[in-house]
Amino acid sequence: MRSLIIVPTYNEIENLQSLLEAALCATPQETHLLVVDDGSPDGTGKLADSLAAQNGRIHVLHRPKKMGLGTAYVAGFRWGLEQGFDALIEMDADFSHDPKYLPRMLELLTEYDFVIGSRYVPGGGTVNWGLGRKILSRGGSLYSRIILSAPIRDFTGGFNGWHRAVLEAADLSTLRSDGYSFQIELKYRAFRKGFRWTEFPIVFEDRKVGKSKMSRKIVLEALGRVWSFRMKALNEKQPI
Repeated sequence: MRSLIIVPTYNEIENLQSLLEAALCATPQETHLLVVDDGSPDGTGKLADSLAAQNGRIHVLHRPKKMGLGTAYVAGFRWGLEQGFDALIEMDADFSHDPKYLPRMLELLTEYDFVIGSRYVPGGGTVNWGLGRKILSRGGSLYSRIILSAPIRDFTGGFNGWHRAVLEAADLSTLRSDGYSFQIELKYRAFRKGFRWTEFPIVFEDRKVGKSKMSRKIVLEALGRVWSFRMKALNEKQPI
């Protein structure tokens, strides 16, 4: 199974090299990495080009400016599908998603159509989060699970693996969400279409260097969009 790990970046020069090296060491030779850089002013894109020139398993997709996490993943998915990869994995650049979990992700992708690295199943969790962030994140997943009538426990998490058939069926061109809402929308579409899925426990550790792109406003906007996902499914009376 040829797999591609997609790593969106914006000002991640402090994390990128060590993250890519760790991911390469944790995965077999047929697994490649794609850095999708949104014109980082700190030189992240140039560093990615340099690393790609040294290792044929690293690739870089440049975008002219900061255009959002959701569109970065869609661009990465499209590139990976065009290149013939069988499975595509979403992964943060800041070590919040530990590369040590990649072998388990790849193993489960031989059994399931999509796999979620979950903070909210037994054995999962978070490190270095304040109480407010814990409530907002766990509450957001619970809220989405209730409104969407789907038993996914970590709807908002960003460490996910997808078989190409799932992404082809999801109609990427119609995804309009970003950030947390992108993760919710894509999982909901895959769930509604009847693909086989599972969650496995991960511990999410907040970044040690660099600045987080997540904010309370982004989370609340995402939760507001959950109703639109549900209403679209009800109006169409079929998987979205």
